[in-house]
Amino acid sequence: MSSPSSFSSVKLSNGLVTQARVAAAPMRRSVASQIEYWATLGRIAEASGLTTLEVREAIAVYDASQQASSEPDPLSRIETDFLTAESTGRLAQAVRQAVNSNRSLVVQAA
Repeated sequence: MSSPSSFSSVKLSNGLVTQARVAAAPMRRSVASQIEYWATLGRIAEASGLTTLEVREAIAVYDASQQASSEPDPLSRIETDFLTAESTGRLAQAVRQAVNSNRSLVVQAA
């Protein structure tokens, strides 16, 4: 009879292990620790009363943001920066500065 161990072996899909490896690296976790962390989050989600649909939506949003950040589209980035500058007023400020700078160059040249 073998003695009880604090570890058990389980079979996991290669895809899950690969995802865990990628997620674990920046956090300096092992693959096993990453999967344990995800399992803990799952237990918390269940205990908090989140529905399966809510969890799936949250995962989908997270996955989309991760994919978007790993494959940057230069045009999307420019558009996002432009919209951010516009909404914060930085765009209008930058335009005013450019106009004033150009005016001063015209006055100096005259």
